[in-house]
Amino acid sequence: MLVIVVENAPPRLRGRLAVWMLEIRAGVYVGDYSRKVREMIWGNVTLGIEKGNAVMAWTANNEQGLDFITIGQNRRIPVEKDGLKLVSFLPLEKDGKTGGESNDL
Repeated sequence: MLVIVVENAPPRLRGRLAVWMLEIRAGVYVGDYSRKVREMIWGNVTLGIEKGNAVMAWTANNEQGLDFITIGQNRRIPVEKDGLKLVSFLPLEKDGKTGGESNDL
């Protein structure tokens, strides 16, 4: 299973994702693809996300049974602790914006 969630994504990227995957809610795409296709889709997300942000989660053969990757600014960032990938929240900055950007595959 593969899930991609985008926020503030350009319409052309959302349209491209809708060609490959089923959009079950606005900005939420699901599918079931091989690693090679998953990486190709994520490459398109990376190139087309512009000022938006995205997360991709997929089934993996590990303790959690899943893995995920993010791109763009968001308060939620992946953090690895004792071999588990968790989500940490960044504090709000004084101007109300969130800090941080992650792009690890």
